[in-house]
Amino acid sequence: MLDTVYRDFGTGYVPRWHADIVDPAAAYLTPARHTLLVAVDPGDAAVVATAALDSRGPAHPPNPRHLAESYPCGETAQLRRVYVRPGHRRRGLARRLVDDLLAFAAADGGYRAVYLHTDPAVPGAEPFWRSLGKIVHDEREDPGGGNGVVHFEIPLGR
Repeated sequence: MLDTVYRDFGTGYVPRWHADIVDPAAAYLTPARHTLLVAVDPGDAAVVATAALDSRGPAHPPNPRHLAESYPCGETAQLRRVYVRPGHRRRGLARRLVDDLLAFAAADGGYRAVYLHTDPAVPGAEPFWRSLGKIVHDEREDPGGGNGVVHFEIPLGR
């Protein structure tokens, strides 16, 4: 996951955004309604993909207020850290992990929506999420372009 924030996002590690990356157990394994999935290459045991889900809706700021109000904590399954190493993309890994996260959210029974946001500058990210859900806000259309982030809702019973 750290590779992705350095390579794909170019931001590097930012504690207020990426604390879950350095302590994934506390963020995704300890809370009962959260989970983290990891795909490992059987040849060399390297982690090649990750995907996580938690019950925290989008925070305002930095996200628009209407999204925080529409996707409240506790009722929203937020998909996070869906990353696939470049050499392993286009093999169905992300779709399989997301399907497993959606099944986890549905089995929980307490989620009413599935939300995520993505950086459209990451190769393949926006078309992938468009294939699974609908855009609920595109910050590129905001006055001044916002942060350029695209926000999606994925059907819970997909």
